[in-house]
Amino acid sequence: MRILHLDAGKEMRGGQWQVLRLIEGLAARGVESTLLARAGAPLYLGARKQGWRVQPLGITRLFSSLRGHDLIHAHDSRSHTLGALVGSRPLVVARRVAFPVTSPWKYGRARLYLAVSEFVKGVLVAGGVPADRVVVVYDGVPALDVAHGSEILGLEKDTAILPALGIKLITNLETDLARARMLVYLTESEGLGSGALLAMSAAIPVIASNVGGLREIIHHGETGLLVANEPAAIRDAIRQLQEDPALSRRIGAAARHTVLERFSIARMVDRTLESYRQVLHS
Repeated sequence: MRILHLDAGKEMRGGQWQVLRLIEGLAARGVESTLLARAGAPLYLGARKQGWRVQPLGITRLFSSLRGHDLIHAHDSRSHTLGALVGSRPLVVARRVAFPVTSPWKYGRARLYLAVSEFVKGVLVAGGVPADRVVVVYDGVPALDVAHGSEILGLEKDTAILPALGIKLITNLETDLARARMLVYLTESEGLGSGALLAMSAAIPVIASNVGGLREIIHHGETGLLVANEPAAIRDAIRQLQEDPALSRRIGAAARHTVLERFSIARMVDRTLESYRQVLHS
């Protein structure tokens, strides 16, 4: 099996990390991959550094790369459009965001959607995509082993609350987590929350917005705390973990167990490979 991956991302965000982890996992299972990515983007450079087959993304290059590949896997919205235009290979689309479906033509072209959560699957189905053309494939993250720090660190995607609370924002998640006592993860809309999962993998307790796919990875009071995007609610959750170290440790341990059991890279790769086979054998 040979897969042609498309990703037009300019930054190295959760989706781009999933592409790298997927290509590596597929190679270990004997599946060949070619990646077409934005020239010079972090994903393009990272794939080259790791020795994977990668070329600049563009419609001309896409057409010339089709021969010898069994299936196209588009990993973001722009590459979804490019894959839909080609039409000569089965198209699988990774869907990570919770935005409404806007183009019936575009969303009618893929054989299968890999939704990053049940929440995202619901958005697709509500937008007219048949439920039998959507499967849920959760993100996979590595199990980090880091010594916990003493700082309350934060990530926020489309809110502006944390700086006013005096919470330091993370700039490099994997390296900064070693300083973290807890992670506050705020957003107005979330497909899943791979940043929260990475912290959970290191047994760092997470306080997260009570929205979207975050509800699928965090069970309130057990594997993290879910809060409204309001300063008072966030302060109360932070205080709860500060004043009850035993609760903080229990949440961290349960969160790590959840990641190892449900959100491993191996599980993500296996579920994706099952989906490829479903498309090619249907």
